[in-house]
Amino acid sequence: MKEKNDNFLFNFIAPIYGLFYNSQKKNYKITIDKMRNELNLNNYKNIIDIGCGTGALCAVLNKEGLDVTGIEPAVKMLRIGMNKDENKNVNFLECSTCSKLPFEDKFFDLSITSYVAHGLHKEERYQLYNEMNRLTKDYVIIHDYNSKRNIITNIVEWFEGGDYFNFIKVVETELNEHFKSVRIVNVEKRAAWYICEPY
Repeated sequence: MKEKNDNFLFNFIAPIYGLFYNSQKKNYKITIDKMRNELNLNNYKNIIDIGCGTGALCAVLNKEGLDVTGIEPAVKMLRIGMNKDENKNVNFLECSTCSKLPFEDKFFDLSITSYVAHGLHKEERYQLYNEMNRLTKDYVIIHDYNSKRNIITNIVEWFEGGDYFNFIKVVETELNEHFKSVRIVNVEKRAAWYICEPY
């Protein structure tokens, strides 16, 4: 039921997200450039972006030379990304972020999810972690909030009704329970890459 409500919300706000597509792309590019010494994405062939939204991160990853698959349950979000010329080589699929995805085990070199995990309740996050573990050969990247909060984020996350307030307390413990190793690198003042080695 929660996922159905989330899809309604994100379909409803898709046009607003679409307005931020270019600024999101710019920020993702800055983050990826900043992280090259930690994890150079150019060393890998393919990646799946789970919960890709309007496809801004997919566009940046594709420009980096990766074969990109974007998964998104909110079809109106997905359509924005699919209608961008720069994303014509991205494989977009409408799928739940918490279900078993239609790919073989270890199909992708890398998997990433950006600002998705904090919006899921614990059981859903565990499903997400398990599926990323299954799909990924080399590294799982959880791009999400760190413990530095601000009032605007608190209000927005309260409105969205996810598990943000608990997530930022337990994320490191959860990830260490689900992956072989976890390295945390702050990429912005209030965000981190949680770089996980799958089993």
